[in-house]
Amino acid sequence: MLAIVHSRACIGVSAPEVTIEVHLSGGLPALSIVGLPETGVRESKDRVRSALLNAGFEFPARRITINMAPADLPKEGGRFDLPIALGILAASGQIPSESLENIECIGELSLDGALRPLKGVLPAVLAAREAGRVLLLPQENAAEAALASNNDVLSASHLLTVCEHLSGRAKLVPLPRAEDDKNTPAAVNGPDLADVRGQQVPRRALEVAAAGGHNLLFFGPPGTGKSMLASRLPGILPPLEDHAAMEVASVHSVAGHAVQAGEWRKPPFRNPHHTASAVALVGGGSSPRPGEISLAHRGVLFLDELPEFDRRVLEVLREPMESGEIVISRAARQVTFPARFQVVAAMNPCPCGYHGHPNIECQCTPTQVMRYRAKISGPLLDRFDLHVEVPVQTGEVLLGAGGNAGAGESSASVSQRVMRARVAQQRRGALNAALAGRALDEACYLEVEGQKLLSSAMERLGLSARALHRILRVARTLADLDGATELQRQHLIEALGYRQLDRQHGQNSLVSA
Repeated sequence: MLAIVHSRACIGVSAPEVTIEVHLSGGLPALSIVGLPETGVRESKDRVRSALLNAGFEFPARRITINMAPADLPKEGGRFDLPIALGILAASGQIPSESLENIECIGELSLDGALRPLKGVLPAVLAAREAGRVLLLPQENAAEAALASNNDVLSASHLLTVCEHLSGRAKLVPLPRAEDDKNTPAAVNGPDLADVRGQQVPRRALEVAAAGGHNLLFFGPPGTGKSMLASRLPGILPPLEDHAAMEVASVHSVAGHAVQAGEWRKPPFRNPHHTASAVALVGGGSSPRPGEISLAHRGVLFLDELPEFDRRVLEVLREPMESGEIVISRAARQVTFPARFQVVAAMNPCPCGYHGHPNIECQCTPTQVMRYRAKISGPLLDRFDLHVEVPVQTGEVLLGAGGNAGAGESSASVSQRVMRARVAQQRRGALNAALAGRALDEACYLEVEGQKLLSSAMERLGLSARALHRILRVARTLADLDGATELQRQHLIEALGYRQLDRQHGQNSLVSA
């Protein structure tokens, strides 16, 4: 007697199909699982046996062979408990085998037959739909699965409930799609940009970074508001569109993070500590898991105290910052995670933090300052579109005469300009930060005067070709914020003004900044 059950594995953010074949034959009672099962799968035979007996079913006293195809795909975890149990019941005639033809199922079983939640259910929902089947999963995953449901997802809390549905005695109701508002601001109750007093240039740079998706580096003495500014970037970013939101939710689902219907359109904001390892940042492990850069996909990766990160850790960011993905290779498999993130970093000007402070004398030697800044390599610094100083503000500005004087625009007001600039970029087909090749040439066409200005700046500041292209992209964003179709001289000058660390390099004096 043979029964076939369809299921899904979890490899990165994909969910390849796994066909589970259960065969009952004569001989001494035994149960064997083949098809490259790992420890968690091999242990499922004990969970399944106890779950079936405690749920009131008969466990066949036969030789049971379970084949999990394809045989060269590693199978891991407890997600195959439910399909194995249903395959045994179907093969032994306790449930109709034809009811399993158009259904896929995943779920871990407890010893009493209850279904336990899994991670990585969203990719399975999407893959099952593409295959034209309904997916059945644990009740505790229902809220997450509803984000992608199209009345093709079923949920149950117990093995008995599943069997009643398959036997036709009590049908499960398909999950409706979770309702949400696409126009809800990204951070309704989050930190507001109006809390930042003064700092007009850094505020403007933050708006430019949000509008074009540019990487941004803040530098300045301690306590000037670098982290405060960075934490307000998500509040001025537009909500994620359907495709982008589903990509982000899938990554977080695979990582085992809860995905809430009311918040899944918010761009993620990740803030790893400077002691994070390279694996924590980019992902990895014997069973590859997404790292911080993938969890920040379509959102913001904030690196506070940038020079305090291990230099080798920072260098692993260079490739994904350009490619938008990270490929993790292991002996048995290769996994690709999406990693199209926006980097915002903050750093002090020197080890003591007070180099260039108007009131506090720096205690560092020129060599110490040089060594501190050299922790950030030139190629990594080149990948930041904007380098902006966050200066010390006076007490008069911070306190604000009359209470609210000196307060800046709110996040809601700034986000409106950001969204208008993004509409112009949508017509071009990509964010300005991603423009390249012919698209960059067409969007950033320069007259002779503009070409001479940039050529002169490139020679004087020693700019690389990458830095030049990033200046053009920032200038394009400035033009979009102004509603201009052509790049103008003031846009180029302002974009050059945001490359402050390049200017210091061009003056041949990192220390005298």
